[in-house]
Amino acid sequence: MNSSIESTKTTGPTTAIQTAKSLRSLYFARTAFSVIWVILISIFVKTNSGIAGILFIIYPAWDVIATYLDIRANPPHVSKTPQYVNAVIGVLTTIGVALALQKGVPAALMVFGVWALITGLIQLILGLRRRKELGGQWPMIISGGQSMLAGSVFIAMANSPTMGISSLAGYSAFGAFYFLLAAIRLSKNIKDLEKAV
Repeated sequence: MNSSIESTKTTGPTTAIQTAKSLRSLYFARTAFSVIWVILISIFVKTNSGIAGILFIIYPAWDVIATYLDIRANPPHVSKTPQYVNAVIGVLTTIGVALALQKGVPAALMVFGVWALITGLIQLILGLRRRKELGGQWPMIISGGQSMLAGSVFIAMANSPTMGISSLAGYSAFGAFYFLLAAIRLSKNIKDLEKAV
């Protein structure tokens, strides 16, 4: 009976540590992707619109992959409905951006804006939900809110002459910053959780 109680006591913190470590790795990977993507889009938006368009399509496609990794990082008992919804939206957005680019960048920016708005809301919800168990989620909460705001701007200003594919670089750069902060913050929380076990 004592071993059963001991197992119950350690299962929670151990699972939380594993989840936090997996999410930290994912956040570092998302940071690296965003930094590389910003560099590439900044180069090719001026020199090769075809490659810039492909990079535009890759961005939501990568988010689908990252969402899959996020689902795997979570323990089985945790509801993954927000991530599944996010993955479906990401797939539809990838297809939508590819089709919209045939009409022009403004149409693609509107599709991207809707995606940023919805996924920002999902990120905000996940950040709030994970805050109690894992801590270190305030960068994700702020990032989700900012994504919603950015999405609204993309939709409202899609036809503005000042908007273009290059506008996405700032969006991605802020995302990289917040994912890096979240990864660093989780590192501290992991140490605290390991001390508690």
